[in-house]
Amino acid sequence: MGIIAWILIGLLAGAIAKALMPGRDPGGIIITMLIGVAGGLLGGWLGKVILGVDAIDGFFDLSTWIAAIVGSVILLALYRLVAGNRHRHA
Repeated sequence: MGIIAWILIGLLAGAIAKALMPGRDPGGIIITMLIGVAGGLLGGWLGKVILGVDAIDGFFDLSTWIAAIVGSVILLALYRLVAGNRHRHA
């Protein structure tokens, strides 16, 4: 898959992660989209390392989308923990 496809999957995975984890985020939509792109990469890496499968097969493969969404949810939760604690102490 090309870089444009990765960015598109990441943007959509970030939006899905936000829908799965509603609530107020410390960042805006741009941060959520960047988290989605990074989460897509994280999900693909975790799928390969933990499960030993190539989770990034193609744009329309279900495993690619599941890996990207799981990675995005993980990163969004971590971001909320880190950025949320920072705002409370300020």
